[in-house]
Amino acid sequence: MQENKTAQIAVLAGDYIGPEIMAAGLKVLQAVSEEGRFEYKIHEEPFGGAAIDQAGDPLPQQTLETCQQSDAILLAAIGGPKWDQAPKRPEAGLLEIRKALNLFANIRPTAISSAMQQYSPIKNEKPVDFVIVRELTSGIYFGTPREKHADYALDTMRYTKEEVQRITHIAFQMAQKRRHHVTLVDKANVLATSKFWREIVGEIARDYPDVTYDTSYVDAASMKIISAPDQFDVILTENLFGDILSDESAEITGSLGTIPSMSQGSDGPALYEPIHGSAPDIAGKGIADPISMVKSVAMMLANTFDRQDLATEITDAINETISKQIMTPDLGGHANTDEVTQAIINSIQESRRA
Repeated sequence: MQENKTAQIAVLAGDYIGPEIMAAGLKVLQAVSEEGRFEYKIHEEPFGGAAIDQAGDPLPQQTLETCQQSDAILLAAIGGPKWDQAPKRPEAGLLEIRKALNLFANIRPTAISSAMQQYSPIKNEKPVDFVIVRELTSGIYFGTPREKHADYALDTMRYTKEEVQRITHIAFQMAQKRRHHVTLVDKANVLATSKFWREIVGEIARDYPDVTYDTSYVDAASMKIISAPDQFDVILTENLFGDILSDESAEITGSLGTIPSMSQGSDGPALYEPIHGSAPDIAGKGIADPISMVKSVAMMLANTFDRQDLATEITDAINETISKQIMTPDLGGHANTDEVTQAIINSIQESRRA
């Protein structure tokens, strides 16, 4: 986007701890944007359970239109027991917005910084920094027919050539900006869809001679993420496997509360959100970890607005805050949400004065 254009950002705070961590993310965005460094305007809309309460639908038309007209979307977290019996659950809104905005690629980074190493359940001697590129709008979650009967049930996994091609190009293009290595994760020894993926990805890989390409069965990959995660750069995989592997990968960083994600399509706004849920058990207690939401803001600045400089300021401030042991209880700390947020802001401001 043009430098002199005011960034239009849709804000979907969602449910339970969602508004708490969204407030933290927006405070950090304001701090890093001070003195005219980044001009933006936010547009807050209800989504998920909050939208059901207000409008009777998890994705009201007004919310969708605001998102479509924005440059980027920030989403906190949705869902919870309050809406378990609702005719249309909050999570349905998430599937709908992905479809409506054609958000077919979900990108989840996994990195263990030196500040977070002590909290990781694995003690890897080599740096861990990889990203999972997950196909998000097809596969078994969307395939039909889907049936459940008294004596059998049926789910359908279906992929088209175009769906595999478009996500594959995103993975290889991302690898070109990283360490030039793509690993396709599948179950090609059993599944026809995986064999299909291997054929298509193998063809496309030849168009990227500067990128090393290999494959791994999903069961082997799940073990390697624990035993040797440093061998991965970009993991490319389908919807179901990506859902599972990305949560496993998040756990090795030390806390789900620190991981952001990005969902993008071929055009239109990308959506940035933490990977965790709405955590009803701690909502209102002021102890939700804001780091995942703050990192989502940084990811947005870097990817949608090409402001890697501001994103780096934020991530450096996060690492400084963790190094000072200013953390919420999920990381074993005693600070609350506001204290962690303020510490991140203080670190940004101090680094600018230095």
